[in-house]
Amino acid sequence: MKVVTALAFLASAAAFAPSSKPAFTTQLAAEDFLEAEPYYDQSNVPVNQFKIKTPFTGKVVSQKRIVGPKATGETCHIIIDHEGDFPYWEGQSWGVMPPGNREKDGKPHSVRLYSIASSRYGDDMTGKTGSLCVRRANYWCPELNAEDPAKKGICSNFLCDSGPGTEVKMTGPAGKVMLMPEEEPDTDYIMVATGTGIAPYRGFIRRLFVEDTPAAKAYKGQAWLFLGVANSDALLYDDEWQASLKSHPDNFRLDYAISREQENTKGGKMYVQDKVEEYSDEIFTKLNNGAHIYFCGLKGMMPGIQDMLKSVAVEKGLDYDEWLKGLKKAKQWHVEVY
Repeated sequence: MKVVTALAFLASAAAFAPSSKPAFTTQLAAEDFLEAEPYYDQSNVPVNQFKIKTPFTGKVVSQKRIVGPKATGETCHIIIDHEGDFPYWEGQSWGVMPPGNREKDGKPHSVRLYSIASSRYGDDMTGKTGSLCVRRANYWCPELNAEDPAKKGICSNFLCDSGPGTEVKMTGPAGKVMLMPEEEPDTDYIMVATGTGIAPYRGFIRRLFVEDTPAAKAYKGQAWLFLGVANSDALLYDDEWQASLKSHPDNFRLDYAISREQENTKGGKMYVQDKVEEYSDEIFTKLNNGAHIYFCGLKGMMPGIQDMLKSVAVEKGLDYDEWLKGLKKAKQWHVEVY
């Protein structure tokens, strides 16, 4: 690991710890002890090791709000200790079982899936923690002109109200659709997110540009991150992205779409699909050369994304449906929306 990069990140990560005492100890050893052999072999990725009837119980290390005062809602970064007993890979999700029962039938609350927002080594790089990026879900009632507590998100509020020592029952890890194919180290990754959809990409970027992993040592491609948020106060992990830009200017690229502060080329609000469209020629070239494209966030972004890609494909004389079919067949198209 480059010591300067590691120290800069660890200083940033320490900001997530409670102010009274450190959330974790740090180390500067190589992150290579949770790797497959070879490191890109995905034949034994852990999946659904813990289920609803036999969940894992982790403990919160720290919880911190990570958006500014003018953000449209509260987003928290939550670090959970799993003592090394709940392994996962970048791009997977944890299921969280909020405590208590539903009022309507007395049954336990349903499991909520959250994309894991750290690499397999965790923010402390010990391999014993994992992180979640959670937006508190509240419902504003226009009739009451106030938030209706009866309609608040049970799980997100549980997590955002948690503190050190809070027990969290979890299932998983779930999913393989968002994994990074690492066998070809010159593969380009195009990562598109809205809001907390940034979570899996934080794991990717840590693995490639922060940690001393075999993947980081081998990587020669470009990871290009697009993030869409409402305003500047809602940007997530910007200090970490800036550090990666500084340390790896040839391999990491960043573009923001800030809808309430920027205009698209047509004079409307700048949504993430509009920002992607600005680079459509370059993106199509990358995809035709084998790049992988990822989408994570609110499902409402996908119609706009696909409409944009289809219009560009038509301009290029391509059959969009056949083009997309080809990407999916080659496993270059990764979608996880909610």
